[in-house]
Amino acid sequence: MFRPSSKLQTRVKNKMRKKWRLFHATDFQSLMFPCFIICRILGIFPYSINGSNFQASKWRCILASINIVILCVNVAEILYEMNITKRINFANPARIFQNNCYYLSGGFIAIITYILSGPRMRLLQTVMEVSSRLPPESYQKIAKFIHAKDIIFFLFLIGQMCQYHYGSVFDVLYYFIGLYITLVVSYMDILYMNCVCVLKACFERINDNLASLRKIAMNDEPHFLEQNHYNQRNPFLLMELKALKKQHLIVSDVVQKLNIIFSLQLLATMVINFTQLTFSMYFVAEYVFKKYYFGQEKSVLDIYLLIFILFHSIRMVMVVWSCETGKKRAMEITTTVHDVLVSANDKEVKNELQLFSLQILHRDNTFSAKGLTVDATLLTAIVGSITTYLLILVQFMNAASICDKLPSGNATSSI
Repeated sequence: MFRPSSKLQTRVKNKMRKKWRLFHATDFQSLMFPCFIICRILGIFPYSINGSNFQASKWRCILASINIVILCVNVAEILYEMNITKRINFANPARIFQNNCYYLSGGFIAIITYILSGPRMRLLQTVMEVSSRLPPESYQKIAKFIHAKDIIFFLFLIGQMCQYHYGSVFDVLYYFIGLYITLVVSYMDILYMNCVCVLKACFERINDNLASLRKIAMNDEPHFLEQNHYNQRNPFLLMELKALKKQHLIVSDVVQKLNIIFSLQLLATMVINFTQLTFSMYFVAEYVFKKYYFGQEKSVLDIYLLIFILFHSIRMVMVVWSCETGKKRAMEITTTVHDVLVSANDKEVKNELQLFSLQILHRDNTFSAKGLTVDATLLTAIVGSITTYLLILVQFMNAASICDKLPSGNATSSI
């Protein structure tokens, strides 16, 4: 009795495998394939995909549970060795504070990722169902960006493993746990960005369909010889508007679910990005200060530090960019609805467009995290705060260098 269904599922799986190609996508699964594979390797994707359904895999859930327990124990061990026993020692107190923020925030994201595995699976199922209406051209349009982003981030992070050679067991543990946390945080951000890009494509598709209906609405005035054609066209226009209104409502609901499920993760990610960028820029300023004011040639600016700054900056900018462009695509629908409303002549069509406009006004399609809107304003605020901090730091360093260069008698008299 169950053999035909199992054969059908096998055929679907084989068909999916034949379909998938790098930088090419025809549906949601082929679009998200690299991200899903890497998340499975990391142990944060405890699902199996049967045909067009996401299902929780029992053995993958067990592995994810073991994985999160091992991670929490190791993070606690690192924090203990770094703050209590001092086996993992840093000469600079700022580095201790930086690493404490990083491991605490990263461990928090890993725990939240594990706890929200079920809601995240249902969200992915909903996104796949909503995006099933998209044509293959829409997937193909965003496949190159998404696949390239997923693979480049993974290769970059794995490439960092070749740059470190530690002799101490605690140093090796410290480094590999930090690398794993970076991978988990990065790919949860990537999963969020990919979902935002898919929803953005859904909004864009709704907007394009509305724009095509505008041409029909412009010629909606009936003529004597075209009365029969007009009677056929008017119900078709109303049906299309109702279908688009329903699609917009469904996509808007998915945006709200996305905001709820990823809100804590986004807040922790912003904390990590802000602290890491701030401390990294501080270390760069400290290097310049020591070298050019005191001539300490032994102070070496680690190239990894510059790459680290670039990595966190790009990741933060990409998250904000995807949310900002997604919000703009949703807002474009408002303008298109009013254009169609102005062009329409039929009263029923106008009433339906007015209802559509009211629905758009009542749906807030901004991507946020616990009330914090993720857009260009947030990025500007973060960059502005870091810039202000660096300017204050540079002024403090200049004042300190002037005081150190003055003779002791002059310095005392000036005070």
